[in-house]
Amino acid sequence: MKRRQILKGMPMLALPSTLLAQSVWPDRPVRLVVPYPPGASTDALGRMVAQKVSAAIGQPVVVENRAGASGIIGTEHVARAAPDGYTFLLGTDSTHASSTHMMATPSYHPIRDFTPLTLAAANPIVLVTHPGVPARTLPELVEWLRRNRDKGGFGSSGAGSPHHLSGELLRERSGAPFVHVPYKGGAPAIADLIGGQISMVFASAITILPHVQSGRLRATAVTSATRYPGLPDVATIAETYAGFEMSSWLAFFAPANLPAPIQARLSSEIRRAISDQESRDKLASGGLIVVASDPAELAAVVEREFSSRGRLIREAGLRGS
Repeated sequence: MKRRQILKGMPMLALPSTLLAQSVWPDRPVRLVVPYPPGASTDALGRMVAQKVSAAIGQPVVVENRAGASGIIGTEHVARAAPDGYTFLLGTDSTHASSTHMMATPSYHPIRDFTPLTLAAANPIVLVTHPGVPARTLPELVEWLRRNRDKGGFGSSGAGSPHHLSGELLRERSGAPFVHVPYKGGAPAIADLIGGQISMVFASAITILPHVQSGRLRATAVTSATRYPGLPDVATIAETYAGFEMSSWLAFFAPANLPAPIQARLSSEIRRAISDQESRDKLASGGLIVVASDPAELAAVVEREFSSRGRLIREAGLRGS
């Protein structure tokens, strides 16, 4: 009997759906969920990546803003989506390192419920003070606060934010009387700082640069491990307290159990989209520094910061009831 006749008489073997999906992906539009409103730095990054990845894979990448609960609503939605490569997320250090520690009953797990794709960008945090504070360096500020304990209130964009946790970590490391003054966003905190209602604020670099350049505020230190290129003369906190680091970052994730070939392709295309000079310049104008990484590097960052921020949040008594 000929081989063709033998094969003709054999039943067709069904391919597993995951293998079939890998072989044809993508054959329809892909969704990128941004868990914040339009207009934010996250939205700008998401739309730039969507446009470039769409051109690379030959299918539309549609940005869907699912804002609410400080990013939790959109993040939870992606955690529950099918791991088929047609839904992925632009997450942040808030959604994947801090927020679930603030919840009495977390609705997703930042590590178990996601497939890491790539770390995308860093959003530098700066400690700024009112010009009336007689301290120009961090050691001077710490010493001044020890003598003026009633001046230790620092503003942030909200409880549990990386800006808030920067102050908590600095209080722990320095022993100075830093006391959190929460605001509903960075803008009102900066307004009160300029007005002299508070002495200092931890804020995103992009929001304070114009005020520092005009002399209305003074940049005292940055929280990242290395100096911020936009303020090269401003020291890091780590230069005074070795090992200090509090980073605000943006990264891309897919639902857990995404097939490895799709993970590799998506990761590669996103990294390519953010790594050319045009993209770097555009993101820098919005205060972001490109930090493209492979999935394993992102997984290590999430695991490390999920643990360290959980400890800080517990010690500060911030967990929800």
